[in-house]
Amino acid sequence: MAIDRYAEKQEVPVDPETGKPYLNTVAALAIAPNGVGAELSDYVSQAIEVIRESGLPNETNAMFTNMEGDLDDVVRVAVAAAKKLAEQGYRTGVTLKLDIRPGFEGQLKEKPELVNKILSEQTEQPQA
Repeated sequence: MAIDRYAEKQEVPVDPETGKPYLNTVAALAIAPNGVGAELSDYVSQAIEVIRESGLPNETNAMFTNMEGDLDDVVRVAVAAAKKLAEQGYRTGVTLKLDIRPGFEGQLKEKPELVNKILSEQTEQPQA
């Protein structure tokens, strides 16, 4: 199946194991409790542990943990990570942004590489 990065619509692949459409999803997820003081890292790390143990590709930065996988898996992990704090009794805030892009995989790595390539090419072109 040919993938055209600039096409508005892609063919949706089917997972051979489940027979269901595979909806690749990149998620940016931030989970934090309210009312626990100024430093949230001890709590946030509990949610991040759930994400890391999920087996989904992920990376953590200063504001979000990004993960990638089938839509159902990504949402399941996001819910489990939020519950890690909420089930302890904390009021828990969740920010979740999803980029659902059928036909694509490996976007946690490929997206930044593409942006860096474009910027590099722009830098190499002489300015008029």
